[in-house]
Amino acid sequence: MNLLLAEVAQATQRLADAGVPSPRTDAEELAAFVHGVKRGELHTVKDADFDARYWEVIARREAREPLQHITGRAYFRYLELQVGPGVFVPRPETESVVGWAIDAVRAMDVVEPCIVDLCTGSGAIALALAQEVPRSRVYAVELSEDALRWTRKNMEGSRVELRQGDALTAFPDLDGQVDLVVSNPPYIPLTEWEYVAPEARDYDPELALFSGEDGLALIRGLERTAHRLLRPGGVVVVEHADTQGGQVPWIFAEDRGWTDAADHPDLNNRPRFATARKALP
Repeated sequence: MNLLLAEVAQATQRLADAGVPSPRTDAEELAAFVHGVKRGELHTVKDADFDARYWEVIARREAREPLQHITGRAYFRYLELQVGPGVFVPRPETESVVGWAIDAVRAMDVVEPCIVDLCTGSGAIALALAQEVPRSRVYAVELSEDALRWTRKNMEGSRVELRQGDALTAFPDLDGQVDLVVSNPPYIPLTEWEYVAPEARDYDPELALFSGEDGLALIRGLERTAHRLLRPGGVVVVEHADTQGGQVPWIFAEDRGWTDAADHPDLNNRPRFATARKALP
């Protein structure tokens, strides 16, 4: 074992003792980041090339600063995104949301599907859809100027049309024309603040986390936005907390103009997102 791998083993134990959920992965990611190699190449770093700055970044992660804030990058499906203070760090759970959305759009057999991403944050969802549904027209909206600093970096050179504004009133020019509306909105109840992981509670923007006493305040508003934007037969996909399974589909009720409202599991088989179809006239 070379020096770096021995240090990684020590760092793993330190991160585990600090309660970091994935100590080995994070210790290796940070080692690779500091030494400019891939995780699978750590064994090739010579002892003489060990960089003591590794222990500086380990101390930051030990204090529960998000891994992605330290490295400045987050991976999402086939994307590498720039992230940092002021923008919500995309989570692996949301990849399931995008996967379902892509399948839904392809099943529509529309030549140039129109897609809207509400509360885009880093731009992860919109960019993934633009990349994986090549002929789609993708629009995204974000309210926070702090978040938009990162969104604009990530969307530079992309074909996503980005606007700043409130998701509840966004894109009046697209009313009745959209094939798919997708959103990962804030959905944590204000009453659960103390139970939120430090990485999210202390570093993600509150605007991207909390939404009323039950966490569903914004989703209720987005239901009306989605209904306004979608064409008849169009589909909405909304992420929610695993503890909200069963609650969100009721928001997309038949008497409000919806059909086929349902919940879907993430990769861990926990209820993660709800979908519904705008009823035909």
